[in-house]
Amino acid sequence: MHLYVALTSQEKLELPIHYNHLLQAAVYKAIEPALAVFLHDKGYEGGGRRFKLFAFSRLNGRFDIIKEKNTLRFTRNIGLTVSSPAVDFCQSIANGLLTGGQLRLGVYRLEVKAVSVQQYTVPGRRVVLKTISPVVAYSTFTRPDGRKYTCYFQPGDPDCDQLIENNLRKKYLAFYNQEAPPGPVRVKPMGQLKLNIVNYKGTIIKGYSGRIELTGPQELLQMAVDAGMGNKNSQGFGCVEVVGGGRGEKHR
Repeated sequence: MHLYVALTSQEKLELPIHYNHLLQAAVYKAIEPALAVFLHDKGYEGGGRRFKLFAFSRLNGRFDIIKEKNTLRFTRNIGLTVSSPAVDFCQSIANGLLTGGQLRLGVYRLEVKAVSVQQYTVPGRRVVLKTISPVVAYSTFTRPDGRKYTCYFQPGDPDCDQLIENNLRKKYLAFYNQEAPPGPVRVKPMGQLKLNIVNYKGTIIKGYSGRIELTGPQELLQMAVDAGMGNKNSQGFGCVEVVGGGRGEKHR
């Protein structure tokens, strides 16, 4: 389920270029405290991993780059998309935003103009997705001297397919408490993808944005649409929209 949040600011909104952590904090502040504690401290467990099972987009709106300050200055009207398979999470953030009437983003308080809900349904074994925050897939390795390093993979790399599939299977197990149906997941770029390098609280993260074709078991494709594709979804990565091979129902 996707929530599209329309926001407006009475003053110029100026944020650091790497603002994922501010949006993540804003999402946690918008939901009920007990749910926020559960997601932050525990989350959904599956396959030896814990997942928050939500993703969010970059801010959608016009902005100017202020190079000398390393910031982005947005115009008055902006949008944010949040997705999750968990109905209670979606209801909580929608109620919090509509009841409170604002989204706290760092030192700014943005007015919530509207919240609309879109339920994308993947009916088959193929879906075409548009990333609205970069997709991240990585593995951590150990050097001979014992130091660890991270290797990021681009959609289209054979290793990326397996990483995306394993991630989706663990998410499915964590949310439904049962194994997902068998069958491989394949990730195919639809044209040239853009490399995005993001500094998240001092850690450099590499992700890719563009259009991607995903094939595999319908249940796993649906999980990618709802919970996010790839790693680090709750840090602002892997939020996607369906642009082909699916259908959607929109509510306000």
